[in-house]
Amino acid sequence: MSENQHENQGFYAVFEVFSQKSPTASFVHQFSLLAPNHEIAMSMARENFLRREPCHNIWVVKREDIVGLPHEERQYLERLDNKSYRETKGYGDVQSRWRRFREQYESRMSTK
Repeated sequence: MSENQHENQGFYAVFEVFSQKSPTASFVHQFSLLAPNHEIAMSMARENFLRREPCHNIWVVKREDIVGLPHEERQYLERLDNKSYRETKGYGDVQSRWRRFREQYESRMSTK
């Protein structure tokens, strides 16, 4: 790599472009681009993205400014509490359980 290419590599930064289709939609990652600063990156994002499809808003963020959770810390994203009683999975068979209860009750009543 020549000295000039090495200098240019440090001159440009990688920017990530996110778009929002409507005011209520979530932002979605669209693409990455190389630019020397935020202003040029925004201009490039507008040129490359906004002419293709309608958009409510865009974010242009320098990749090095995005902070992600390290792989070894992702285990901490699991639920810390045991509140499975709040989940609806226990109610899926209510009809069949009620039917069995009713059949048992009716069979007991008929034998009396």
